[in-house]
Amino acid sequence: MAAFQEPARTLWTAYAESRRRPRRIRALGVEHRDAACRLAAAPPEVVPDRESRDAYVRRLDGVIYVCPWETRLRSWIAFERFRDEQPAGVAAAFVPPPQAERIAQAFERWKRAGRPMRPHILTSTWHVPLDWLVPFVRTERSLTLGDPGPDDAACGHATCGHNTCDHTSQGPATAVPARTLLYVTSMGEARRRVDHALPIVRENLGDGTGDVYLLSAGRLETLSRWLGEFHPRSLVELDYGGLVHLLDDEALRADESVAEMSVALTGMERGEVELTVAMYKRLLARWRPVQALESAN
Repeated sequence: MAAFQEPARTLWTAYAESRRRPRRIRALGVEHRDAACRLAAAPPEVVPDRESRDAYVRRLDGVIYVCPWETRLRSWIAFERFRDEQPAGVAAAFVPPPQAERIAQAFERWKRAGRPMRPHILTSTWHVPLDWLVPFVRTERSLTLGDPGPDDAACGHATCGHNTCDHTSQGPATAVPARTLLYVTSMGEARRRVDHALPIVRENLGDGTGDVYLLSAGRLETLSRWLGEFHPRSLVELDYGGLVHLLDDEALRADESVAEMSVALTGMERGEVELTVAMYKRLLARWRPVQALESAN
């Protein structure tokens, strides 16, 4: 909480104490449901008119950690990326050009006003980027298995966030109605691991950022800069988000992506090519079928 300036600090402190805020076990479903309702409107509300007043909250050792949703800012960033990546005709089929221009102009006014452009949450659709695995280790993994409840909408995305979420724990398959797979670590550990991996990746894989499945120094540097903008005593979380609804219990239990990335980096550092390639193939075998669902009919 110390990372926030007034009046935000007072507002988020009151929010963390509120009984009306979405609890962490339901918050992702609430956020997804709100987004789905906006996009189902005619015309779709691609970017909300006002910034979200919700956040993910975690309490640890007497300290309150808050990660604002920043839905408006993240929607702007996502829509800008969508327009850059899609042909004009495809983008227009989703959002009428006049509306798209109004959204783009509003975002430009936001930028010119000097507003913060650093989101507390990074989002990836249909897969977990390989660079997001680097800041964590296997022992920081928390898996909760359960059937999706009425508020747990399935959505194919994962998030990498700072200062996030209430406690979840590993337990029986029917212990809670939600499904989660997440990793949580300290900002210091996250930065140290990324800094250690950077020269190894640069020497072995280069700086390119072309293939989404190729770990690169360029992507790690981008992640390092993002981590470096937050309070040094904050926390970092990797949340599989809606991706857990695309995988069955057995697949989630067997998902050792973070451990496999750690072994791959160790193999690179030691020059053990066969070990590195084996771990990389295991990551591809797990995530390529999931991402292929993006274009499924």
